[in-house]
Amino acid sequence: MRAVPMWGTTLPAGPRGTIADVPGVSVGHATLDAGDVQTGVTVVKPHPGDLYRSKVPAGAAVINGFGKSVGLVQVDELGMLDTPIALTNTFGVGAVAHAQIRAAIATNPQVGRDWPTVNPLVFECNDGYLNDIQAFAVTAAHYDEACNTAARDFARGAVGAGRGMSCFDLKGGIGSASRVAVAAGRPYTVGALVLANFGRLPMLTLGGVPLGRIVTQRRADAHAQAMPEQGSIILLLATDAPLDARQLSRLARRA
Repeated sequence: MRAVPMWGTTLPAGPRGTIADVPGVSVGHATLDAGDVQTGVTVVKPHPGDLYRSKVPAGAAVINGFGKSVGLVQVDELGMLDTPIALTNTFGVGAVAHAQIRAAIATNPQVGRDWPTVNPLVFECNDGYLNDIQAFAVTAAHYDEACNTAARDFARGAVGAGRGMSCFDLKGGIGSASRVAVAAGRPYTVGALVLANFGRLPMLTLGGVPLGRIVTQRRADAHAQAMPEQGSIILLLATDAPLDARQLSRLARRA
């Protein structure tokens, strides 16, 4: 799609065109696709080391915060990450947060005793569009699988946490992109990863073309009553620019 001359950007993409163009960043998935269970876990690692011991600065922004995330309060207060960032379905948050705590203790047995506790960080979207969310299919093992398979080259689309998501009444999932900008004579990369689970078809505009309205008008159900917008989206940004937590929060607000 980047080759299609409809995008308004003047900044070049990185070599992969994903969040993994930021040095050290990797992404892993665990995908569940058995019958009514269509869900999963996606993990973004800022670097390959132990985040509890080698924290990185972080910031966050929330718009229309109808979400059940875990860990944002401490990120807002301290501006640091203790764990990889995990994405899953709404009812999988608890299992994944538990897995993050156990993983931190496994490598740092003093956590919660002699050392401070760990702040799990899990984001969610409701994938009931395709997934039986009441099956509680996501377990700690799926978080571990996503972590263990994290790599710079990773799948996108209906994988991991994106398996059961819907976007503009079409199939949603995991997307990613990157751009390279020059500041003070040095190139810096900003990478993005999204878990897209929002929008109604008439809202879909691509390169200024109202494709959603065109498709809707051609559908046999064009006169059906429009459904209200009830979706959500998680956007993660990473950069190798030397930004502190306050500046990263400003970046997040503009995602």
